[in-house]
Amino acid sequence: MSTDIFELDAPKGNSIAGHLLDLGSHPLEFLTDCGRNYGDIVPLQLGLTSACLITNPNYIEQVLKDRNSFIKSRGFRALKTLLGEGLLTNEGESWFRQRRLIQPVFHRNQINGYGKVMVEYSEIIRDSWTDGEIRDVHADMMSLTLKIVMKCIFNQDVSDKEAENVANALDVAMNWFESKRKQNFLIWEWFPRPENIRYRNAISKMDESIYSIIQQHRDRNYQDQDNDLLSMLMQARSEDDNSQMSDRQLRDEVATLMLAGHETTANALSWTWMLLAQYPQVEAKLWDELKTVLGGRLPTVEDLPHLQYTNMVIQESMRLYPPVSIFGREAVEDYQVDGYQIPAGCVVMISQWVMHRHPKYFENSEEFIPERWENDLEKRLPKGVYIPFGDGPRICIGKGFAMMEAVLLVATIAQKYQLKLVENHPIVPQPSITLRPEHGIKVEIRKRD
Repeated sequence: MSTDIFELDAPKGNSIAGHLLDLGSHPLEFLTDCGRNYGDIVPLQLGLTSACLITNPNYIEQVLKDRNSFIKSRGFRALKTLLGEGLLTNEGESWFRQRRLIQPVFHRNQINGYGKVMVEYSEIIRDSWTDGEIRDVHADMMSLTLKIVMKCIFNQDVSDKEAENVANALDVAMNWFESKRKQNFLIWEWFPRPENIRYRNAISKMDESIYSIIQQHRDRNYQDQDNDLLSMLMQARSEDDNSQMSDRQLRDEVATLMLAGHETTANALSWTWMLLAQYPQVEAKLWDELKTVLGGRLPTVEDLPHLQYTNMVIQESMRLYPPVSIFGREAVEDYQVDGYQIPAGCVVMISQWVMHRHPKYFENSEEFIPERWENDLEKRLPKGVYIPFGDGPRICIGKGFAMMEAVLLVATIAQKYQLKLVENHPIVPQPSITLRPEHGIKVEIRKRD
């Protein structure tokens, strides 16, 4: 005997739009309220779309591991214009073949080679700062991580025009996605609204840059020893038929890597600097570790096992401000979870923001306490609670790359500078594709003695 989820308690919604207005105007607060005040499954109505929020970690794991019964939600499918059939948006057997083809590119031995690039670029931006100046650290982290990911993908310093085209396309895509999210993705992308035209034009310019760089790689006849990501993707061969990726497949994976490897890490770092400025006792403890482990020299990949508190700072920052705060899966068939019936077409919503701040799993859940991650807390938590990189077969393939980059960048910059928040500057989390600060994060740069 199963229970229809729409028989369960739910927050009161609008008679026409349902819960769409609440979710569109203040999604983080609304979903947090749902998670705290209702059951493990909270039925929602988003206009004509049936949805539910799940907060039971066992249910979350079940949904994330079942790649046959669920597909990406309408919102992520809308990103196919930007990402094509890359790993983030692809589905089914096509996704499985791509994942298997790309997996070796992200082996630990491969990504460790990028550590030096990450530190070198961090040192450049760090040394461009001056004591006492005011900066938008979010803008700086966006610029830094874009340069790093493009160097790691292409093994070349991309021209200012090409970098600008990519950065602009990703920024326009974020604003476009946020606008569409508030409309529940009901306004067709091809409709000639100004935001849609800007979006298509930005992607067109980004494509010109990516295809140009792909052609440059082909023209220079890349070698087997080339270890940039694009060369490795070009060399990768399918186990099934020994085929290689087409230029279109390469373009889609490169666009996906640039979004996932640049935007998410930049946001994670931006929130980390904000939290360190708000919690001076944590910043002081971080500084002590950096002095002890590094003694004033630049960090290396070999230092990572010893930068344990730095790693916990990143873990705790991503708990409070996860790089992705909300995502969804759409049921392709009627589905049961623990006796509850989820109908085909229903969007199952999962929120890292809600789970990561749930007092059931985290004591003083709203506080920034890196020490909570001591003694392998992540392994002791129920699966489905702490999921900054997702989980299941579609867990982020670049998790190791992102964690290594975040720790090395914080260690490089925090050795030389403290960042103090500029008073009265509004810091507003914007849950678009990623969780970014809508108005940036203004800080005063203070050089350490």
